[in-house]
Amino acid sequence: MYIEQAYKGLHDWWRYVLGLLLIIIAVFLGQIPLTIAFFFKAWQNGDELTLLNEQNIMSLLEPNLNLFLMLLSFAAGLVGLFFVVKQVHEQSLVSVTTARPKMDWRRVWFAFLLWGIISTSFIVLDFYVTPENYVLNFNVVPFIILCVIAVVMIPLQTSFEEYLFRGYLMQGIGVVTKTKWIPLLTTSVVFGLLHIANPEIDQLGYVVMVYYIGTGLFLGIMTLMDDGMELALGFHAANNLFTALLVTADWTAFQTHSLFKDVSEPEVAGFMDVFMPVFVVFPIILFVFSKKYKWTNWQSKLIGPVQKPIQNDNQNV
Repeated sequence: MYIEQAYKGLHDWWRYVLGLLLIIIAVFLGQIPLTIAFFFKAWQNGDELTLLNEQNIMSLLEPNLNLFLMLLSFAAGLVGLFFVVKQVHEQSLVSVTTARPKMDWRRVWFAFLLWGIISTSFIVLDFYVTPENYVLNFNVVPFIILCVIAVVMIPLQTSFEEYLFRGYLMQGIGVVTKTKWIPLLTTSVVFGLLHIANPEIDQLGYVVMVYYIGTGLFLGIMTLMDDGMELALGFHAANNLFTALLVTADWTAFQTHSLFKDVSEPEVAGFMDVFMPVFVVFPIILFVFSKKYKWTNWQSKLIGPVQKPIQNDNQNV
């Protein structure tokens, strides 16, 4: 099973502490170009750094450059994570990804296309219901550049988050605590809390945390039930990619040269924005996946104990 894949490598608790520290360092190193660019642009404009708020900082750089440099830190984190898995844990990347003999790309693409179609449909529906909330933002050259950056870099960003939370930490916390529900809940809550610095929180309120934590729980359930991250990788990539290409707003984390711009006044998120995805849409998607991939033993896979495989008892792992 998925969490037990960690037993195929070196799984001492201190290795996960060391590994997490190295991954954090890699992310910070990846943020250096963005930090330098911010300071240089602020100096060039004669801005007082102490007077800049998050909104002003985000608008300092050209959107495509800002997006690329922002996503660069996630790419660096992914490289650092892969290094940690191979060198600190001596574990294969396949075993962090899935309990199957090899990664199932058909699962990745199915989840990607399914959520891409659903999320795009929601945006199109909202556009037709409230067209006054959108303005055409299309500009050929910037949009083409955005497409290149988004297609290359956003999957790296989402893959880093999935490999960190649903992969590395899910397995690490699981083998240390010998449980499945603790890593499921822990990674979901931490995943949500790391989005607390997003500008959406300031504009929409802390109720949005229900969406972020609920999404983490949804991806975690998906991973444990399917014995692999493939579905989560595809879903997460589609969610961020289609959002970046289709709609932007001045108060979101991704400010891009997208097709449309949402010019509506941000309000406290209601049922349609927060609760419907978490409590209606996500359960339906889990039901679809469960039927397609014949998921069984929900209780055992989600809250059962983590047991070291017998065949590994005498191995030096």
